[in-house]
Amino acid sequence: MLKLLRISQKGLIMTLESAVVQKIIRRLIRGEDYRIEIISLLDAQFLQYAIDFFKRVVNAKLNDEIVTIDWYKNEFLNPNLETKEIAINSGLNMKTISNMYNTARRNVVVHASIEHFDTLYDTLNELIDNDDDLEITLTVKFKGVSVELNVSESLIVINTIAVKRSALRGGLWSTAGKQVEKPLIKTLCMLFNVPKKHYDQSNIPESLREVDFYLIGKNPEERYRSEVKLMGKGNPEGADVIHARDTRVFVADKLSETNITQFEANNVEWVEMRTEDGYKRFLVVLKNLGIPGKDFKGDIDKRLTAIFREIF
Repeated sequence: MLKLLRISQKGLIMTLESAVVQKIIRRLIRGEDYRIEIISLLDAQFLQYAIDFFKRVVNAKLNDEIVTIDWYKNEFLNPNLETKEIAINSGLNMKTISNMYNTARRNVVVHASIEHFDTLYDTLNELIDNDDDLEITLTVKFKGVSVELNVSESLIVINTIAVKRSALRGGLWSTAGKQVEKPLIKTLCMLFNVPKKHYDQSNIPESLREVDFYLIGKNPEERYRSEVKLMGKGNPEGADVIHARDTRVFVADKLSETNITQFEANNVEWVEMRTEDGYKRFLVVLKNLGIPGKDFKGDIDKRLTAIFREIF
């Protein structure tokens, strides 16, 4: 018997996005692997989802509802729910549906989710009928109330939370760079005492500063588009982006020799954080762009704390 006992939200502290961003920046500047922070955030969000998911099952029992597969469909595949939530609760994700049907329209997602769920449930029942030795009971206890799910219902639940974790993982990794981009570059500017006028975004047209960060040269019209990519070594995306997005300054977690060669051939300034004192190359970037800055000497952790206090 697989048993989950007395789920409670008490003591589970959700990591705030700003706190995670600060931790990632600290690790990047130290030349350390930042990925543990993303994984920690993923774990916190996933555990919160699992708790909420199981609490809905228990609450149904508290309200004297019969927890069956039909109840699950009415509760978790309800057309009034958000499209993404319906897909995940069916054991699919939006990307899969989009690839299958070449669209992510709400009516298509709802139809595909229900169809997939019914097929999955039938498949599970066939497997169970053919395997008499398979016995799984998922027992959820909360505030003295116990709910038991049979083998097919248990597998549906396990599959659903697995899909949710996968969806959370993809979302967090794909947006990590964008969440860190502006505060990281601003932190580097403040760390090297760059005058505010050279990175103040208030004079940049709103349509530009909403999605990008610009360093500003001696002439206010000299705007250098800056980009952060938390990518692995050898990832070709870095080479592609300088052509597609007219990037002038590229800050990355790791870079390959090929990446660096391509950047320099295209007059793109670069910083590789995952090297010893890699962040200090930002001072070289500033010099090459004619932007004033001073080398940092002192307790970097204390300085970062002061910078974060101002930024966040």
